[in-house]
Amino acid sequence: MINKELQELLLQYCEPESELLKHIDRETNLKVIMPRMISGHYQGRFLSMLSKMISPSRILEIGTFTGYATLCLAEGLVSNGIIYTLDVNKELERMVRVNFEKSDLNQKIKYILGDATKTLSEIEETFDLVFIDADKKNNGTYYDMIFDRVRSGGVIIVDNVLWSGKILQNSPDKNTQSIISFNEKITNDKRVEKIILPIRDGMLVIRKK
Repeated sequence: MINKELQELLLQYCEPESELLKHIDRETNLKVIMPRMISGHYQGRFLSMLSKMISPSRILEIGTFTGYATLCLAEGLVSNGIIYTLDVNKELERMVRVNFEKSDLNQKIKYILGDATKTLSEIEETFDLVFIDADKKNNGTYYDMIFDRVRSGGVIIVDNVLWSGKILQNSPDKNTQSIISFNEKITNDKRVEKIILPIRDGMLVIRKK
């Protein structure tokens, strides 16, 4: 959403990423289809800072991909905190687990494979922070499933809500219309406060009242 020169400048002024995160970024770009799905340095530092501000005990992430954002979010967990990260892609499992095992935060991560609409029902927790970054057509489904399990004052973050600017199109395609409909759903939800930040592909930050 912003030009490359400005993006490089922003990176100069934010916290550095760890060597492990650099490795995950490089490995993802070398080995994984659609590597642009990774959160990356700038967005990762935002997720880390927000998590540290909240000091969550329980985090839920829907959409692990290669685990970059998982580790960033886990940085803010309290000493006995846990992050549950859900993904359906079994082909990435070995890469993800190996990288998690290299982290000091590994013992705080519960990595669960399977359809999130099913595995969610197996987790009996109340969450302080939720990050939704999976199949976009199900954003509304995930939101509805987790809402009552987020504490008052808890935060839900949804990624890719600007959809490369396609939400501005006069005749949006089906996928874009799904994003627009979800954004409007949150806008009209009086149970929450909300704001879209133009970070990467747009991050919708939602605070439950």
